[in-house]
Amino acid sequence: MRLLAALLGAVLLLAGCSTSKDAVPSGGEFTFVAPGGKTTILYDPPSARGPVTNFSGESLLRPGETVGLESYPGKVVVLNLWGSWCGPCRTEAPDLQFIQDQTAQAGVAVLGLDLRDDRNAAADFVRDRGLTFDSIFDNPGRVLSRLRGYPRNAVPSTIVLDKQHRVAAVYLLPIRVSEVIPLVQRLAAEA
Repeated sequence: MRLLAALLGAVLLLAGCSTSKDAVPSGGEFTFVAPGGKTTILYDPPSARGPVTNFSGESLLRPGETVGLESYPGKVVVLNLWGSWCGPCRTEAPDLQFIQDQTAQAGVAVLGLDLRDDRNAAADFVRDRGLTFDSIFDNPGRVLSRLRGYPRNAVPSTIVLDKQHRVAAVYLLPIRVSEVIPLVQRLAAEA
């Protein structure tokens, strides 16, 4: 019985050390930490945000060309993880296009990250929905792995980056335009 109590205590101690209230280590790159059941995580003030760096891959729309965050300097980026095989992604895609259309003049860009997909199916998905924003084609998940700790099965999900490409928000469910547009407008207006 004492052994069981000691093991349980050790497990609880380790569990307490492995989680955090925020997902950004001080002064470091963004590292995702399980949000304790939250599906929307906001990082404010700006000093609480961690940057995403070295995030690029092959363009879905222009095979052989590279697209990534460096393609959008000084812009707020709505980074959406999707796949043509994902039912909720089909519903969410027009909303992402609407966000792109409504906020591009304010300095906001949508960038997709197409995961675990067939290139032809993904291209058909984009064409059939009239999507004009680019996506990184990431069949093997190598680009996604650069988001340390981010769940590989969180599709669809959306990460909103401020103008310095620091994580300002994470949505682990399909986005709501009524939430995202005010957020990206606020971020675009930040100094």
